[in-house]
Amino acid sequence: MKSCDDVKILVLDDGSMDKTVQVAKEAGADKILSHVHNLGLAITFRDALDEALDMGADVIVNIDADGQYDPSEISKLVQPVVNNDADIVLGSRFDGYIEEMPLSKKLGNKVATKFASRAAGKHFSDAQTGFRAFSKDAAMRLNIMGDFTYTQETLVQAVNKNLRICEVPVNFYKRDGESRLFPSVWSYAKRGGSTLIRSYLYHKPLKTFLLIGSLVFAVGFILGLRVLIHYLTTSMVTPLLPTSVLSVLLLIVGFQVIILGLIGDLIRRNQNVQEEILYRLKKNRQ
Repeated sequence: MKSCDDVKILVLDDGSMDKTVQVAKEAGADKILSHVHNLGLAITFRDALDEALDMGADVIVNIDADGQYDPSEISKLVQPVVNNDADIVLGSRFDGYIEEMPLSKKLGNKVATKFASRAAGKHFSDAQTGFRAFSKDAAMRLNIMGDFTYTQETLVQAVNKNLRICEVPVNFYKRDGESRLFPSVWSYAKRGGSTLIRSYLYHKPLKTFLLIGSLVFAVGFILGLRVLIHYLTTSMVTPLLPTSVLSVLLLIVGFQVIILGLIGDLIRRNQNVQEEILYRLKKNRQ
C-alpha cells in the first residue's frame, strides 16, 4: 500500500479574532496563512490550494477546523489519490457515521447535494463535505471564481473537466460551540444556490439558454399559429390583436435568448483556452 512519507500542515486563518494563529504555531504547523480581514470560505479555500501547491504538495487534504471530522481518517481519503484511482476524494458523512447533526442542517445538506448532483451531472451522497483530498493535477485545474463557498463549485468544475471523483465514508462528530461560518441555513441556501446556478451557467451556457429560448419561442409560435388559423378562417386579426402582439414579442425574446446562448458558448470556449493556459503555467511553475 502506497503512503505519503512527507506530511506538512498548512493552517488558513481567515481574519479570525480568536487565537488561531497562536494555537497553530504552538501545535507545530509548518505554514500559517492569515487574511487581515475575513474574505469568506471560497477565497480562503482558493488561497489554500495555491499555497499548498507553492509548498510542493502532491496530495492536498482539506479539513474543516471545527473538530467534527476525524484527522485519523485522512489516510482513507489520500489512498485513492496515491493509488491513482481518483483525482478528488470526498469524505461522505451520509455514507459514514453522524454523531449529531441538526435536522434543518441535515435536510439542507441533502437538498443542496441533490441540486449539486443535478448541476454537475454526477451523483454524490455528500456534496457539502468539508473533508476532501485532491491530487496535485486536480488542484491546478480548479479555478474558484465564487466568493461564498467552494463546495458545489469545485464539483461542477471537476466533472466538466473530466476529473475522477470518488467518495469514502467518514465519521462526523458533534460540534463544540456554535458555527460562525453561516448565520443560518436559509442564508446559506440563498448564497450557495446563487453560486451553484452561476457555476452551471458558466459551464453550460448554450444548453441553458437554448432550453429557455426554445420554450419561449415555442409558446410564441403556438400563439402565432392560433392567430394565423383564425385569420385564414375569418380573414380577421382584430379580435386576436393582443395575442398576435404577444406572439411576436415571445418569438423575438426567444430568438434573442438563443443567440445569448450561442454567444455564451463562444465565450466559454475562449475561457477553456485561457484555463488551459493557466493550468500549463501552474504546471511549469512546479
